[in-house]
Amino acid sequence: MTFLKLVTLLGLTASLAACANQDVTTRSVDFESTQAAASDSDPLSFADVDAPVAGFPAVSVKQISVVVPRALEVSEANRYLPAGDIVWREDPVGDRHAQVQKIFEAGLGKGTQNLKGGTPVSLYVQVMRFHALTEKARYSTGGVHSIKFGLAVRDLNTGRILGQPRVIEADLNALGGRIALAAEAKGQTQKVRITDHLAEVIRQELTQTDGHKNAKLGLIQQLNKF
Repeated sequence: MTFLKLVTLLGLTASLAACANQDVTTRSVDFESTQAAASDSDPLSFADVDAPVAGFPAVSVKQISVVVPRALEVSEANRYLPAGDIVWREDPVGDRHAQVQKIFEAGLGKGTQNLKGGTPVSLYVQVMRFHALTEKARYSTGGVHSIKFGLAVRDLNTGRILGQPRVIEADLNALGGRIALAAEAKGQTQKVRITDHLAEVIRQELTQTDGHKNAKLGLIQQLNKF
């Protein structure tokens, strides 16, 4: 390792330690107000990422509304670490916001289709970050699919929000190199793995007392948050 690389590594480690000491979590992030989610007299705000889903009834999901705000920045830069808010390459170049929306709709639909609880609900989801892999990372190092979204659940009988609107971090290890190619040969593309992961995340969020707990995936996971 050269002296310059050593200095750079030490600087990066110090920066991450400083960020960790500052407790960089998303708290009370404003929910983008939409008619599907809230009325003017019923504003929504995101709660702590780790807010429990205590007292959540058994539900059946009748409606799913996914919003990918146009304010989210799309990056097409081919680099190891993602830039911007949306990084997605498995679909042809086009409307990345719409492509991400379809992935969320597919995953959330799959994860809720077998919920047969007595309380009919609608889900409002606002995407906040969607980092899949660039070409460079996909075919070499791999990394982390860094996914973050807000969720509000509304009782369709009463019109009331159940629990507390909250932010969910749903990161997934991202395959790279030969492992990625072998997975693709078996049909396990990035889209398939992320869709299945979102299905499991929303199932846990709606059925388990503590909701979904984000995986701990190390340094690359932390770098995705900046």
